[in-house]
Amino acid sequence: MKDSPVRDTAVRLAAALQHAFPSAPPIDTGDNQEIGALELLLLAPNDLRAFIEDRYAGHALRVRVTGTLDRRLVLVETGGGWWTLADLSGQPHAGRAWPAWTCSRLLIEKPDSWLSAAVLDECAVERLSKPDVLLAALYHPENFPLPRFPLGISDVARAARATLTGTVGLVDMQLGTTLEDLLKQVTTAPPDILGISATFGQHDLLEELLDAAYALPEPPLVIAGGSLVARNERLLLATYPKLLIARSAGEPTMRGLLAYWHGEIPLTDIPGLGYNGAPRGGGLGIAARRTAKLRAAPAGADILPELDLLRLTLVLHGVAQLEMSRGCTNTCSFCPRGHKGVWNGPDPLAGCWILAWIRRVFDEFPQISWTAYLVDEEIIGRGEQVVARILALAAAFHRAGFRWESSCRIDQVTHPEMDETWHIERVAMWRTLQDLGLRRMLFGVESGVDSILERFNKENTAAQNAVAIRTLSALGVPTRYTYITFDPLMTLEELKQTYAFQGRTDLLLRPQRGLAAADLVAGVRDEAWVAEHTTGRPLHTGISYMLVSIECLVGAAYTRMAAAENLTGAEEPLMGRVACRYRDWRIGVASSWAQRWVDRHFALDYTFKSLEKVLDGAPRHAVRQARIVLKDAAYQVLGDMISAIEQHGLDQPEQERELVARIEAALEERAGSLRGQMASTVQEVTTYLTGEHAATLAREYRRWEAAAGWELINAADSCAD
Repeated sequence: MKDSPVRDTAVRLAAALQHAFPSAPPIDTGDNQEIGALELLLLAPNDLRAFIEDRYAGHALRVRVTGTLDRRLVLVETGGGWWTLADLSGQPHAGRAWPAWTCSRLLIEKPDSWLSAAVLDECAVERLSKPDVLLAALYHPENFPLPRFPLGISDVARAARATLTGTVGLVDMQLGTTLEDLLKQVTTAPPDILGISATFGQHDLLEELLDAAYALPEPPLVIAGGSLVARNERLLLATYPKLLIARSAGEPTMRGLLAYWHGEIPLTDIPGLGYNGAPRGGGLGIAARRTAKLRAAPAGADILPELDLLRLTLVLHGVAQLEMSRGCTNTCSFCPRGHKGVWNGPDPLAGCWILAWIRRVFDEFPQISWTAYLVDEEIIGRGEQVVARILALAAAFHRAGFRWESSCRIDQVTHPEMDETWHIERVAMWRTLQDLGLRRMLFGVESGVDSILERFNKENTAAQNAVAIRTLSALGVPTRYTYITFDPLMTLEELKQTYAFQGRTDLLLRPQRGLAAADLVAGVRDEAWVAEHTTGRPLHTGISYMLVSIECLVGAAYTRMAAAENLTGAEEPLMGRVACRYRDWRIGVASSWAQRWVDRHFALDYTFKSLEKVLDGAPRHAVRQARIVLKDAAYQVLGDMISAIEQHGLDQPEQERELVARIEAALEERAGSLRGQMASTVQEVTTYLTGEHAATLAREYRRWEAAAGWELINAADSCAD
């Protein structure tokens, strides 16, 4: 890494500190250990500031570190009103898009250099110092044992630091911070602005944190965002009148919030904000207000994160996540997000500079799989240049030494409106992506039943899904498929068709790596050819999570469809959904017990899945096979449920207790069989694991083995009825 951009940045930092403190011992840039420590400090501005203040305690007056990772700005007061000003990117100060507040408040002696003396007035120093922003991500570790790099708060931190305003700290409950720790931090040293990210299942944590913040004599300005918050906006604003809600991408909202805090704009000019406005007529209640969202497509840098928490994520055996596009090309009826049907894919190469920094962190963890997880909902997108774009992106990750995983729609593989030339081009694309490090791709199949796909507004068909699955397996593309097994509007016949589709053995084919693209395109549509090349494995072995029931989320079109049939009930804040009965009471019973099965095995399955993400080779294969044991058991449970349902008439809801008893007995029997299978499976997997990986699996297996009964994870807030 001697000539890497990261090393160059650290060398510039050493030069800047020598400029600021010429009488202090210089940092030895030839010492790999010393310069390596500086490289890691550059990832976290608050840690870097503390390092400078400590090392030069007898010299420095004040220190400020601001700006984004790619243009980190260090300011050190040297006396007499002068500061050392260093742009660690090496770009001249004159090339920075300085915010308007710096005009006449920051005078740079050498604007054409990256390193210069400068004069700052006290207003500028105050602007660099305030507000103190704390961004917190919530988490239930008992449900998700291994962490993911927290993209949400890290993206928002970058947006805040780009304004050169205030200081930003990040805390994520995934990474060892308990709720008690967070409450203590907020109440004993309250930030000026508290930003909270909450997703499904975290409403209880959110309430505790908000209660504590608003109980303070001088509460911080609190803004909450995330998937759950968007669903519970009305409830939260009614309960916490001073709360602000980030309703869309958090980056522009945070930039506006900082300007508002400094009195530069009114609240109404903060984009994408939900809040309580003026009283309604007659003073009865408060009217909720919303500001306009920004509709401009994001630039490549706008969706990148700061990396303060990446190293700690890897220390705790978590995974690195990035996002290289925003939005989705589809408008699925069960998805309530505002960006449905709106996809933005900025120039991927504009953001690939960050890979050098991620690589530097991974250098500290040679035992971890060098895999980046791109959490884009649709990594390929739409438009004439999408193939060139995804290939350029994959090539950048490949050059950086990373393999990668992501998600896209099934119509990126096969599309009934496209001709043979298009399909041949896509075959070539998928083969090239594998050569460039594609480790796995997730596809939202969701169903193999046309009537259900239409209800979900997936804009594809069961036949299209089948051909796409065949194509991907014949290409050897490693895949994950999501599949919704139960939905409140389904019929028993649809459930049977679902079971049949998940059990099909003519979809997963043996890889045909040397086959000409045109022959492969024709072959996957030829039943005789398919029969000759099938693996014989059922589709359910490739489904990511089995026995999934649809969530009737607040604001989703599907939820409105269920409401039109008088199936919906009260809102359930914990999961941001509404209670929903099933049109067929028997399927409702099955869905409820399917969720109990999922919840009983979820933590163990999630552990396998998480370990799979950080392992390579034989250990990864062993963990993957262990997940198939759980999938097979779940598929057998689905067959048991259908058999039990068929013993009761649709017009006999009074027999619910008997159906419950039959299904519970079937689950108990399957769980007993699974216990024996899993004992030998875990023993086999453990032979491939060492250290913390083995300890994590052993811990979660003991928890799973000791489990009894059929409790729901969110027992007081279940959607199934």
